[in-house]
Amino acid sequence: MTLNKLPVAANQRFFEDIKADQVYEFGTITVSEKDIIDFARQFDPQDFHLDPAKAASSLFGGIVASGWHTTAVVMRLYVDHYLSHVANLGSPGVEDIRWPNPLRPGDILRIRVTILEARPSRSKPDRGIVRVRVEAINQTDNLVLSMIGVSFVGRRQESSASSA
Repeated sequence: MTLNKLPVAANQRFFEDIKADQVYEFGTITVSEKDIIDFARQFDPQDFHLDPAKAASSLFGGIVASGWHTTAVVMRLYVDHYLSHVANLGSPGVEDIRWPNPLRPGDILRIRVTILEARPSRSKPDRGIVRVRVEAINQTDNLVLSMIGVSFVGRRQESSASSA
């Protein structure tokens, strides 16, 4: 696998700048025990996310982040570093989300984005459809999340001067 540098910054990136088979890595972000507990208290109050003593006797052997917290952290990295800041038109969803290893306090995450497909929309010529594999990897190279994302990305407008 060859990592590439994005040829166009997120604040200038349109569909035409996205090419299949490209691989990029971005990050990093560190997750604390407080972050994990705060998220769990609000959204996923299971003992192994909330209570260090109970988590120690769980199959995880300590506090771990909710998979949904892991997904939210990954989304932050994805928005900050990969998604177009000028042409992102949203997403119909993600496919095949997995959490093969837990996210633990002190983990430092980065994401790897592999562009699987980039094709013009057949029904809406002002945009393209992009499928990517997003993987979150911690500081010891353990995969903590993988998913397939689909997004709609705007195409560059033709210059109005060329049609005058």
